[in-house]
Amino acid sequence: MNLTQKAYQAKTGELQRHWYVIDAKDQVVGRLAAQIAPILMGKHRPTYTSHIDTGDYVIVVNVDKVVFTGNKWQQKSYQRYSGWPGGQRDETAWKLFERRPERILELAVRRMMPKNKLARHMMGKLKLFVGPNHPHQAQLPITLEPKAGRPTASGIVLAPLPTPKAPRVVEKKPKAEFAPAAVEETKPVAELTAPAPVAELAGPEPVVELAPPSHETPADAAATTPPAE
Repeated sequence: MNLTQKAYQAKTGELQRHWYVIDAKDQVVGRLAAQIAPILMGKHRPTYTSHIDTGDYVIVVNVDKVVFTGNKWQQKSYQRYSGWPGGQRDETAWKLFERRPERILELAVRRMMPKNKLARHMMGKLKLFVGPNHPHQAQLPITLEPKAGRPTASGIVLAPLPTPKAPRVVEKKPKAEFAPAAVEETKPVAELTAPAPVAELAGPEPVVELAPPSHETPADAAATTPPAE
């Protein structure tokens, strides 16, 4: 392992910039901006350096024919503020498109740039034109086809979305008709015989009266006892 090897960092004088042209006709604003932004930042190059502008020039024609998905033309709004009291303004995407059609794509790309001063230099390499013509034929721009699917980190290689699988259809088997089981004839329940009569209980036993206790002394008992013959 070579411990003296250093990481490569691009220098401004060594850069050789290229020009690309993209047709924005019938392209979704967000997907097209996600394809343009990496090229302006230079992330499509192996020599990308975060603190150096290594990006290339991008020419976009037919910016007046971009589209939004859903109802974003009426729902999406753009806000600007002049810095003075009461200077805040909200404008829907459709009204901004009628006034400045190139501003829609410009704002979408600008919000994907890094939040520093270098983004201003990167945005200077974006050339937007209304209509199919542009004045940069002398630079011999390379034509790029807009991506049909979701953009990847590379700004050039196309990456179409995979075809979705057909939903699996499960055939439902017909349910078997429910046939009630044959009910067996129940035998008649034998009549319960009446219980045997219970013998009458005898009445209460007679109570024997006890003689009250005598309080006579033995002398009195001897006097009353008759003499034996």
